This record gives sequence, C-alpha cells and structure tokens, in this order.
Amino acid sequence: MSARWWREVGWRHIGGLVAVAFAVVPVLYIVSAAFNPLGTVVSTDIVPTRLSLVNFRSLFDDPARPFARWALNTAVVCVAVTGVQVFCSALAAYAFSRFRFRGRRGGQLSLLLIQMFPQFLAAIALFTIFTELGQVVPALGLNTVTGYSVVLMGGALAQVWLIKGYFDTVPRELDEAATIDGAGHATILFRIILPLARPILVVTGLLAFVGTIGEFLLASVFLTDANTKTLAVGLFGIIQSDRSNNLGVFAAGALMTALPVVLLFQFLQRYILGGLTAGSVKS
Repeated sequence: MSARWWREVGWRHIGGLVAVAFAVVPVLYIVSAAFNPLGTVVSTDIVPTRLSLVNFRSLFDDPARPFARWALNTAVVCVAVTGVQVFCSALAAYAFSRFRFRGRRGGQLSLLLIQMFPQFLAAIALFTIFTELGQVVPALGLNTVTGYSVVLMGGALAQVWLIKGYFDTVPRELDEAATIDGAGHATILFRIILPLARPILVVTGLLAFVGTIGEFLLASVFLTDANTKTLAVGLFGIIQSDRSNNLGVFAAGALMTALPVVLLFQFLQRYILGGLTAGSVKS
C-alpha cells in the first residue's frame, strides 16, 4: 500500500512542496532583506534574525531617490492606462460580439497577431516620435508622465479577446428586449451588458494594472529624470548603483510596491474566478 501510494499520490505531494518552496523562498528572502538593518547581500538570510524599519525610512529620507514621487507617478500611469484599456477594449469587444460586418474576422485575427509582438519592438520609432512631439507639445515629450502614459495607451485593445468571450455568453434576448423598448446600442452596452460583465472587467482591469505597474523597458527609455520615474525604473536605479549594499532599500521598496497589488487581488478575488472562466465555454 505504501509503495502504491507513493507511486500514485505521493510524488504529487513532493512536486507540490518543491513548487511551493520555489515560489516562497524568494519572497521570504526579499522580506528578510527589507527588515534587515544592515541591508546587504552577505548579512541577509532567508529567516530574519534582526528586525528594523531603517530601510523603509531610507526610502523617504534620501532626496536623491524620491520614492513617494515614484509611487505617485506609477499610480497616475496605472489608473489612466487601465481605465483607457478596459474602456476601449469593452467598446471593441461589444462590436465584435454583437455586430456582423465585413472584416470582422480579419480584425479579430489582426488584433491577436499584433498582440504577439511586444511593444518594445517599436521603442526606437516611439522614441523618435515623442522626441519630435515634445518640441511641439512639451507635456507629451520625453521625461513626462503624460507622454509615457500615452505610449502605453497604444495597447488599448489588449483585452478585447477576453471581454468578447464574456460578452458572447450574455444572452442576445436581453439586447432584443431592450431594442423593442427603444434602447440604442449605447444604452444596451452601458446599462445592460457592462453591469453583467463586471467580473471580466475587474479581471482585465487587474491584468492591465499589474502589467503597467511592472512595465520597465519602455519606462527606462522614456523616463530618465528622477522626478518622472516610475517605481520599476526607480527601484532598478537603487539596486544598480550598489547591488550589495542597497539590497535592503530595494527590498523595502519592492515590498511596498507589491503590497497594494496583493491587497487589490484579495479585495477583488470574488470576481477573478468567474471572470476568467465565464467566457471559456459556450452554452
């Protein structure tokens, strides 16, 4: 019985424990480094032996690294990009789900194909465009949070496929009933479908938010001034200047960056499962 149990079930437990350790150990190391008063690579263990908030205070005391400003810039970019991406994706998803027009299938496949290529491939072209644009409209040039936000808004249709899959599960009889009562497409979308599609809107909003808060490549190109950096670029600058002695400060910043995302996931987790699975199967 013991050999059979290990052959059929036991190896799964071992694999699960290895996967959990693989995921948890780096997190424990970052937490330990954040609360380690020395804040160096050599003095940091997985299990912290000394606890201090000196690394967190250092984030806000050093004027050369305005952590609060980076957090504000990141919040502004994330809210703006997430709002535009969810709104535009919902409009496009409604059109693809409810309308039948020439080029509909080609448009969907084109969106899918474009999403296979990372936005960073256009970094040189975007850099040139916004360099020239900044000379005409300084608020949209390089080293501006607004300009960087506009760059990320170029992926405003990134969530179309997820939202369309959910819209397809909403009965068309609701549309027909609303049309008989005199409702137009805008009324059907905003007053009937979107309230029913709240789970998928939350999921796509979370995906867009997490993707924006962790975006580094384009941010490192467009944001080089200390007061315009986002958290990803600012924290990388901290660890790049001194990889050994600045580990504690970097870990404290990474912990404070991850905490709002974790809390947001916990607050919205009731929508996540329904939003991810509702559009996967057609009845």
